[in-house]
Amino acid sequence: MCRPWPIGVLMALALTACNPTFNWRELRPEGTPLQALMPCKPETAERSVPLGGAPTMLHMHSCKAGGLTFALAWADVADVAAVPATLTDWQRAALAAIRVDPALQSDPAHRWAATVAGSTLAQGITALGIDPQGQPVQSRSVYFARGSQVFQAAMYGAAPGDEVSTTFFDGLKLP
Repeated sequence: MCRPWPIGVLMALALTACNPTFNWRELRPEGTPLQALMPCKPETAERSVPLGGAPTMLHMHSCKAGGLTFALAWADVADVAAVPATLTDWQRAALAAIRVDPALQSDPAHRWAATVAGSTLAQGITALGIDPQGQPVQSRSVYFARGSQVFQAAMYGAAPGDEVSTTFFDGLKLP
């Protein structure tokens, strides 16, 4: 004899079916032409940082999903000629934040062929470091630019799967 499922079990199943680990959504940061995909609803913050040797307003969006942190940041450095050096300095600072020797940024073993539709420059870097809590963390980032705007898209966590990584980085576009 079959028994009907209790209503609570059915509701729990319905809620988990509607709550995927990665709930991809489009993000269009105000003040940029950037279109990005984020796997969760990002928090937003701004702060002044020394980028390219000058105080610069950095705009950040980040969220956590599936044990990974996803981050997207951008700034306008005002001088197109300063963009390559700014991206190099930004990479060095990001590696230092996870206790990685910044010399790795020039090591071809830690580079990946990053592309961002519509960007004039894109550089991908991956590294294994230590997070602020002292735990190992894998970082995969792309630094890119268009005009005087510079961007960083990054994933931090254990070992991001190829499908998640592809969706996140392929979702970056500067139309």
